Amino acid sequence: MSFFDYLLLWLHIAFAIFAIGPVTVAASYTPRFIRAKDVGVLRFLNRTTRVFGLLTIGVFLFGLALGRAALAKPYLSVSMTLFIVGAVLLVMIERDQRTAIRVLSSETPEDDAKVQTGRIAMLGGIMALIWLIILVLMVWFNPTS
Repeated sequence: MSFFDYLLLWLHIAFAIFAIGPVTVAASYTPRFIRAKDVGVLRFLNRTTRVFGLLTIGVFLFGLALGRAALAKPYLSVSMTLFIVGAVLLVMIERDQRTAIRVLSSETPEDDAKVQTGRIAMLGGIMALIWLIILVLMVWFNPTS
């Protein structure tokens, strides 16, 4: 591997750790604070999801640049497809977070954001599982490992 490839690998791993980790944690903590009706923390979690969700694009782009010679390999195709599915789930989670904030900020007592609680918990769990599957694909099937 050249210096440039090592740099891309380092950036790919760094973005994975520092972007995917926080966005997964923010999504997993959201249902707890919806149930607690803590709108201040929900706003923070929503901002965290949005910012770190955008940073996850770096994981995809650096991975794409790193695997440029082997993009036809099945493990990379599956990983990229799963990543896109995870990104779509992340957009849905962020949307549900905004909805929960809006509902809990209203004065109507019957709105308690229970729908968003369940959906965010489910989507967040699926998203975390997708990230783990991608990790397994990258470590297990990567011929350089």
